[in-house]
Order: sequence, then structure tokens, then C-alpha cells
Amino acid sequence: MRRVLRSRVFRAVAAVLVACLLWTGWSIGRALSAPGTDSAASRVAEWARDHHLGWAVTDLEKIQYWWDPPKAGGTPVGGIPSVGGIPAAGEGQRTPRAQARPHLPAPAPVRVLAGAALPNEGQWQTVDLVGGQPAVRVSYVRPDNVHTSYLAGLIWVDPKLALARLHPGTEDPGGTWPEPSVIPPEWRASALVGINGGFRLGEASRGGYYAHGRLVHPLRAGAASFVIGVDGTATVGQWERDMTMGPGIVAVRQNLDLLVDGGVTNPSCASVGGQWGATLGNASYVARSGIGVTATGALVYVGGPAMSVCSLGQLMQAAGVVRGMELDINPAWIRGAYYTHDGGGVVAHKLVGDVDPPADRLFSVSQRDFIAFYARP
Repeated sequence: MRRVLRSRVFRAVAAVLVACLLWTGWSIGRALSAPGTDSAASRVAEWARDHHLGWAVTDLEKIQYWWDPPKAGGTPVGGIPSVGGIPAAGEGQRTPRAQARPHLPAPAPVRVLAGAALPNEGQWQTVDLVGGQPAVRVSYVRPDNVHTSYLAGLIWVDPKLALARLHPGTEDPGGTWPEPSVIPPEWRASALVGINGGFRLGEASRGGYYAHGRLVHPLRAGAASFVIGVDGTATVGQWERDMTMGPGIVAVRQNLDLLVDGGVTNPSCASVGGQWGATLGNASYVARSGIGVTATGALVYVGGPAMSVCSLGQLMQAAGVVRGMELDINPAWIRGAYYTHDGGGVVAHKLVGDVDPPADRLFSVSQRDFIAFYARP
């Protein structure tokens, strides 16, 4: 009798294990075959986090960081990149007064944090014009005075000449929206910049998502918020202090708390723990990104490898940001790119070379939400 009972228990347990393995395989298979061009490693990591295995992903990332930390010293290979240096109005040519469009003044150079500046370090290079005025500029600086062989890239956007759109991801937030989960071919002629969004919505981002009258995740009072108005103008601030919900707002993407406020980096950037992201902790030097607004209203995106939370905040400060927020981290999710147009075609340029996604990543369906800027008509 006992032998029969043991046999039945064994078969029941075996059946449960087989069912679990089959379900896991089916579930991972769905994640790997979902629309988009994210790498298999990224998809499996996201699947694990969605199924309460984030601790395993974090442990593996810690091992990888311990095995291959960013190196100290050295200089960037090839020096500071040149992006073409388009001569713009007020910067080597004149635009007739009748054709001039409202625009922001040229930004001051980015303050160099790594000691004596390299040639062209921190200088803004114009990469695209709208109405003859610089709409997008790019600059490069070393992230600090230790990791001097790496470069962080910065993108400056004039909201008087460029309008912002929050594009949903097929998985995060999912659903059907006016904006597609890709920069479609018919929009690329006016596309200027594409950047990644924040952490996964919910517990990871500690913030909400609102667009076109629909609230996907609740908006948190005090959260760092990227906000787009009905006219396409974007800004960054603290929710319910710098902005509140009203008919003039079309989209809100929240992520953590403000990293830069009043032009000062949040002192908690150096704290122990995962307030600014569970991966590896605040002080680890990994790929990070952020976006902020300057005193003139310009938007500045920062992305690159080998940055701590503090160095990300300090880089935004160095670019004149008065309110700034961290966006996503880790190489697979840093998606800063700018687009140039020549002869009717569009060319995508990766902001920094030390991150995984290709320059034209956002021309393919994205599982995660992202932000794009387009030329105003």
C-alpha cells in the first residue's frame, strides 16, 4: 500500500514539474518571439524580473560588474567625436530677419569635470536645423576624473523648434495609442532625436504613466516627471509642485525622484542602496541616462557608460540643468540617438558607442516606451 502511495505521489510531483517546465518554456518562448528587436538576453532578463526573479538578474549583473568593472585612467579612443558641425544662424551664417523663427539662445559649453579639457570637449556641435536655427546640438565630455577613457554624450533640444512625443512600448505600457511603438517611416523625415524612457512602470519606476486622457499607472505626488503639453512642449519637474494635471497636459512619464533640483544634485545619490535603481546600487559605474530642463527651457539628455548616480547628476548640472531625472540604466536600455537628413533620406546616429542598441533601434517596434522629438512645422 505504501509503495503504491509513494508511486502515486512521485507521479503527481513529476507531472507538476513537467507542467512547470512546459509553462516556463512556453512563457519564455512568448517573450523571445514578441515583436521588436531587443536582444535575447534583454528579453530573458525582463521576463525574469516580471516573474519575481529580479534578484537572480541583479546577482548576475553584480558578478559581471565584479568580473569586468570600468577601467580607470586613459583617454577616449579617437578623442572627442565630430558630428559634422553644421554652420547655424548666429554661428557662421545669417538668417534674414523675415525668416527667423523664435528660438532659444545658444547654450554655454558643458563644464568639463575631468580636469583639463580635451580638444572640443564640452563644446556644442549643431547637428540639425529647423527654420535655419539650431534645433539639436550634441556635446561630449568624460564622466569624471577617474574614468577618463569613457565619454558621455549630451543632446540639447530647443522646444521652440522641436515637439516631443511619448511613444508607448508594446509591453510597457502596452495597449493601443495615438503614437505607435516605433518611429514609423512616414514620421522619419521630421524626426530629430529618439531617447529611452525610464524604468519599468510600477514598482521599479515608483511612478506613473498618463497619456491622452488615460492613466495606466497612478501618478505619484513628488515623483520626477517628464511632462508634455498639448502643444508638444516638454519639461521636467516634481509632480504636484512644478506641475499638476490639467487640460494643457497630454502625457506624463514618471521615474523615481528628481536627481537634480534647483541646479543641485540630490545628495542621496551617494547613499548605499537602490534608491536610484536596483542594479548594483547607486555608486556603481554603469551605463546610465537622464533628462533635464535648463533655466531657458531647453531639454538636455545625457547618456553613456561608466557613470554613478552622482556623476550622472553632476553631468546634468554641468550642462546647465536646473531640474533633472534619471531615466533607464544598463547598456541594453540606453537608446540615445539623433537623426540627420540629407537628400530626403534620414540617417540615424548613435549618441555613444559603448551601449548595445543600434542607432536606428527606434525605427523598429519597441517593447518599452520611449521619447522622440520632431521638427515643428
